[in-house]
Amino acid sequence: MAVQTGAIARSAVLGRLLQAVGLVTAMAIVNFFLLRLAPGDAAQVMAGEAGAATPEYLAALRAQFGLDQPLWAQLGKYLWHLAQLDLGYSFRQGMPVLELIVQRLPATLLLMGASIGFAVIAGAALGVLAAARAGRWIDTVISSAALLCFATPLFWIGLMLVLVFSVWLDWLPVGGMFTVESGLTGWRHALDVARHLVLPAVTLGLFYMAVYVRLMRASMIEMRRQDFVRTAVAKGAPGSRVLTRHVLRNALLPLVTMVGVQASSVIGGAVVVETVFSWPGLGRTAFDALYQRDYNLLLGILLCSSVVVIAVNGIVDLVYARLDPRIRLPR
Repeated sequence: MAVQTGAIARSAVLGRLLQAVGLVTAMAIVNFFLLRLAPGDAAQVMAGEAGAATPEYLAALRAQFGLDQPLWAQLGKYLWHLAQLDLGYSFRQGMPVLELIVQRLPATLLLMGASIGFAVIAGAALGVLAAARAGRWIDTVISSAALLCFATPLFWIGLMLVLVFSVWLDWLPVGGMFTVESGLTGWRHALDVARHLVLPAVTLGLFYMAVYVRLMRASMIEMRRQDFVRTAVAKGAPGSRVLTRHVLRNALLPLVTMVGVQASSVIGGAVVVETVFSWPGLGRTAFDALYQRDYNLLLGILLCSSVVVIAVNGIVDLVYARLDPRIRLPR
């Protein structure tokens, strides 16, 4: 029996891995063609900057970048290198794309993790509080604040937070990931990074916190009306146990689902936040790559973003199964 269970588990893991590889490959192909639809290329940008946009110079640059080959040949070459984990070379940055992504990815993951953690914890707590006081003044205040955060653009929130906490109060740094000239190490360096992280993470997380507040409030109210909750109360179960084991645990399921759905939009929001706060992550790098027509770097960042989204959704599936044992992961 144990051997059969282990074989089923290995088969499920293998199936999920094959599905992830297929999704990543499909996304790579779609991104490749979407970028080729954009006007201009890296050769035109570099020739324009050099002031030598002659037909001969453009032809030489396109041959150097491989842009003179047919589109199907470029795609085949790209997929072949991708299968070898070779994301190409960024001629604008002067280094391999994979090396550049490895340098910038930790900063983006740190920003994403902090913002999602803040949004989930604050959103769930405020949603539970609003549901417990539904129809009262505290419910109105929380719902109104959530609606305000939802309707306010990210860049404006970021600028206002900088104005208040960096310019007026001088509590937090304006931008960057750490103080370059400080030379801090160890825990002091980690604390310095945390201080720089507060404003970007709160800016990115406020929008999603507003969504989770509304979702959690509605889910809590709905769960409290379910028959199994009334049955637990009628049997004399303690109120705290009913709240945590029956109401809250089931109310978290829609929120966890929403986290997985919004993983891609968090990466998109990181582009704006990283630009406002000069955060050295993939979002800001993607914006620069798009402006400079650095297709190899942009394709690598888009592919990395797809992998991150798939990984987040895999984690969401595990959390989902943990919250509700009746749910089985797809095999």
